Amino acid sequence: MNVTIEFTVNKSRYAVEVEPHMTLLELLRHTCNLTGVKEGCGTGDCGVCIVLVNGAPLNSCIMLAVDVDGREVTTIEGLAENELLHPIQRSFMEQGAVQCGFCTPAMILSAKALLEKNAEPEGQEIKEALSGVLCRCGCYGKIVKAVLTANQYEGSTE
Repeated sequence: MNVTIEFTVNKSRYAVEVEPHMTLLELLRHTCNLTGVKEGCGTGDCGVCIVLVNGAPLNSCIMLAVDVDGREVTTIEGLAENELLHPIQRSFMEQGAVQCGFCTPAMILSAKALLEKNAEPEGQEIKEALSGVLCRCGCYGKIVKAVLTANQYEGSTE
């Protein structure tokens, strides 16, 4: 039996009917057409499916869609405003912290969650916050530097 849920994704309200076993990843990609969230392992081990749920980074591949009823979800598509990249996105580009790009949305969203708690984290804190996301290209050093320097892009309109 399907269940109707209401939730917000990237500041847009949704009311949809979902199957009880549908994952948040499936809902976002196939119902909401938000393909920035990636599917990797499907077991919550690689972290490339991370989205923010009420501001917390969570693996969307192992979270049921029904569990976002009444909650707010942010995907990578929800960060840019008025076609301007979010400062974290800008920093990732400027620091060369994107190679293949598969893990990038999850890394950026995890970094956003961290920076909301602590605007100036230390290297070890950044590594711990991003430890749930595997980068197959090995760009970890550049990713950490991008998070460290993200604040310099705050308020930038370029």
